[in-house]
Amino acid sequence: MNKNEFFEALNLLKVEKGISTDYLIEKITNAISIAVKRDMGGTDNNIVEIDPEKKRFYVAIRKNIVEEVLDPETEISLADATKYSKTASIGSQVEIPLETKEFGRIAAQSAKHVIRQGISEAEKEQTIRKYQGRKFEIISAPILRIDPIRGNITLEIDKTEAILPKSEQVPGEELHEGQHIMVYVVDVMTNGKNPRLMISRTHPGLIKRLFELHTPEIKDGTVEIKAVSREAGSRTKIAVWSKDENVDAVGACIGPKGIRVSAIVEELGGEKIDVIRYSEQPEELIAAALSPAEVLSVTVDPEGSKSCRVIVPENQLSLAIGNKGQNVRLAARLTGWKIDIGSENSVMEQEAAAPSEEAQDTQSAEMDEE
Repeated sequence: MNKNEFFEALNLLKVEKGISTDYLIEKITNAISIAVKRDMGGTDNNIVEIDPEKKRFYVAIRKNIVEEVLDPETEISLADATKYSKTASIGSQVEIPLETKEFGRIAAQSAKHVIRQGISEAEKEQTIRKYQGRKFEIISAPILRIDPIRGNITLEIDKTEAILPKSEQVPGEELHEGQHIMVYVVDVMTNGKNPRLMISRTHPGLIKRLFELHTPEIKDGTVEIKAVSREAGSRTKIAVWSKDENVDAVGACIGPKGIRVSAIVEELGGEKIDVIRYSEQPEELIAAALSPAEVLSVTVDPEGSKSCRVIVPENQLSLAIGNKGQNVRLAARLTGWKIDIGSENSVMEQEAAAPSEEAQDTQSAEMDEE
């Protein structure tokens, strides 16, 4: 490979793989320097200059000029030094330029190996940087194949393959090859030979990003998502708040005739979504979080244990609790409060029983006095 071919190859790597020319030159310079030092008797004072603009490729060994050569690898006689520099003198150094063919087979192979390794590292670092920019984002990707045994799905993301494990798929969701789906990038794994994306369709972050995608008021910062709780494939609760009192946060997320939230529900295969208004007041937030159930009252623990007692109408009790406790469970996760739910009738019964218990205590106290 001549110089022109070399620099054309560098430019091709930049175009095709997006690897910085400066990065490659740094790696190749180090590789050649190592090869020269190890296989051609050079020192740490070798010269390797690669300039793509001037198409300059210069490699040289520095040797000390001495009267008597004791170490040919680092020393040179004055007579030999004058072949490379007319101003050579005893006690100084001379640069001995090397042609690529002079590297020898071992040196060339060594340099080739390190260069290849450098290119591989450059590709890996570039991929990591690209992936890091995708962290906590959503990506639309086509399904390449589905493992019929394990159920894992292989997607194509940025011309590379990414695995969506069965555990990160929405339960009951039916997907097929060729279909485009939205996935959430949970993390970027950089250990191992190649970096890889950890992706999910069950993570609450997917809900947040989907609402940002479909709601302009969230994009421009007017509406803020305060909290999300989710049981993938079944139900999600999301608390939103508006910085502008003239903008209805809930209405913005639901959209005209429910078009925005409907698009998200469709993307998630019919998962139910409750959009509630966030409040700094725990009582208001907890009552809203138990939607669609009607709440009569919320009493928080005065001792600050973040637990509360919620009273609902008798006919709303099962709705407030939800199927297998799902509604109250999601509400608790959304608010961060422990929620104890009771019906209006149960409270009335307790209040009716309270006087008789008090009377018994009084009677007992009077008997003790006697």
